[in-house]
Amino acid sequence: MNIQVLHVSKTFDKNQVIKDVTFTIPSGEICCLLGPSGSGKTTLIRLMIGAISTDQGSIQFENVLMPNIEMLEKVGFMPQNDALYDDLSAEANLNFFGGLYHIDKGKLEKRIDEVLTIVNLIEHRRKLVKHFSGGMKKRLSLAAAILHSPKILFLDEPTVGIDPVLRRKIWDQFKEIKNSGTTIIVSTHVMDEVTECDKAALIYNGSLIEFDTVTNLLEKTKNGRVEELFFIASNESKGGAVT
Repeated sequence: MNIQVLHVSKTFDKNQVIKDVTFTIPSGEICCLLGPSGSGKTTLIRLMIGAISTDQGSIQFENVLMPNIEMLEKVGFMPQNDALYDDLSAEANLNFFGGLYHIDKGKLEKRIDEVLTIVNLIEHRRKLVKHFSGGMKKRLSLAAAILHSPKILFLDEPTVGIDPVLRRKIWDQFKEIKNSGTTIIVSTHVMDEVTECDKAALIYNGSLIEFDTVTNLLEKTKNGRVEELFFIASNESKGGAVT
C-alpha cells in the first residue's frame, strides 16, 4: 500500500515544525524518516496517521485521503513510549489489543501465537510485563502493532535504548514483516540504521532535505556516510531547531 505526502505543513504556536514536505513511499518498502532529535519526525508520523491535522497539504494511503476510519484499520503504530499494561501478562496485553482491533476470538489465539513467535517472546507469554526488560517491552509493543496484520506499519524510534545485538534482531523482524507485504515507515536518529531501509526521507529543521533510495543517497556523499548530507544542510540552514 503506497503512501503519498503532498506539500504538508504544520505549525504549533506560530512555530512551523513541518515545512512543505512532499514524498511518495512505494508499497511493500521500508522507508526511514531520518533526522536528529527535534527535527520533526514524530510530528510527521502523527500527521500521517491522522492523530493531528495538517495546516496545508494532504496525505493519501493508496489514493485514499487521510484520515479515513476504514483505512486506519489497516494501519499499525508502535509509539516511542511503550503503550503496555505492566500488571498484565504479555498474552493478556495482546488479548486486550485484539479486542480493540475486533479480531475474531477464534483467530486471535492463533494470531497471538504467531506474533509472539515473530518477536521471540513465546516462552514469556504469561509473564507480567512489569517483569520484562526494556528490550522485551519493545518487542511486545511490536507484537501489539502487527497483531491485526496491518498493511502499513509506523514505528517511531523503535530501537532507542536497545543494545546492538537486540537492535540487529529487531531489524531482522522488521524485514520479515516487510516480506509479508507490509509497507513500513520507521523514524530514527541513528544514522547507520538508514542502511537497513529501501528509501529514506532526511528531515532537518522540519524540512525534507533529501528523499531517495538509500543507495542513491549514499552515492551523493564522499565518505559513504549519510550524516554528511545533514552537515551540508546545517551549513546552509539559517533557521532554528524544531521541537
